[in-house]
Amino acid sequence: MMHLHAEVGGAVDSVVPITVREFRVDDEKCWDDFVRACPEATFFHLSGWKGIIERVFHHRTRYLLAERGDRIVGVLPLAEVKSRLFGHAVTSLPFGVYGGCAVTDQAAIAPLHAAAATYAESTGAAHLEMRNRFAREPGWPRQDLYVTFRKELLPDAEANMNAIPRKQRAMVRKGIKAGLASEIDETVDRFFDLYADNVHRHGTPPFPRAYFAELKRVFGDACEAMIVVDAERRPVSGVLSFYFRDEVLPYYAGDYTTARDLAANDFKYWELMRRACERGLRVFDYGRSKRGTGSFDFKKNWGFEPEPLQYEYQLFKTDRVPENNPLNPKYQLMIRTWRRLPRPVVNFIGPYLVRSLG
Repeated sequence: MMHLHAEVGGAVDSVVPITVREFRVDDEKCWDDFVRACPEATFFHLSGWKGIIERVFHHRTRYLLAERGDRIVGVLPLAEVKSRLFGHAVTSLPFGVYGGCAVTDQAAIAPLHAAAATYAESTGAAHLEMRNRFAREPGWPRQDLYVTFRKELLPDAEANMNAIPRKQRAMVRKGIKAGLASEIDETVDRFFDLYADNVHRHGTPPFPRAYFAELKRVFGDACEAMIVVDAERRPVSGVLSFYFRDEVLPYYAGDYTTARDLAANDFKYWELMRRACERGLRVFDYGRSKRGTGSFDFKKNWGFEPEPLQYEYQLFKTDRVPENNPLNPKYQLMIRTWRRLPRPVVNFIGPYLVRSLG
């Protein structure tokens, strides 16, 4: 039978229907094996996010598998975020920059989307959001705000340094001359202090320390905290990165105000790139940025080109795509007020607010 299936797999696939079912506890290994092998999948498709979203943020999840016979041909992770301030949505995937369907059979997309829409409507959500890297549903409304920056690493560290545009390369060398160094931490403690200080200055609520500790616990070595220290070994900047297959994704970052004069932010990303090159990784994923922001310009200065992200929506109780982001003018007063609050206050209140942002 195995030999027959190998020879006439197309014919078998044409008559074996695709079915969609919910994730079960004993599906974890086969789900993650599929995700690691599926070219369309990302770090945010791993099953570990399900428990993190449930335990840390107390959101309901619905993970869907598409199967053709006894083979998984697609997965779709979903979570419901319900907030008086930011609305009610089902998203793939909140707290992730990528999501949506990951499939090895394009025919699996339609039944997965249908199952997701049925679930989202049953919750009373205003909309269903798919955070795709690639367009899936041309007829769905789309948000044209976010881009991602991805670039292949060269095999030699010095070649990667030379590939950085001249002005940005000068900033990296400034950090090197200042005596900066990088260290890998086994805990998230130093990173969290840097991160919390940074987001406070930017007027946004911080994730709880427990969230970062849980990321490290669940994903182990695939979640890494790198700290930049100055010549006196004092922390000045840090980044929490995810590793997936042959890619590195710097995802959360922070620094103290002292980092600017040392070019520590520039040095930090070079160090991560250098370390990734030495590990034999192939892709540096600089992550998501909003058009028209300093983060967008910073990443372009490194020679990365923006790739539009295809965030697609199915609308149920609204007639427009939501704008729950800091560029929305209605949030500006909130941001200015937040910046003026004492750090202990924002660290205490922030986790209650950020769980609703998704």
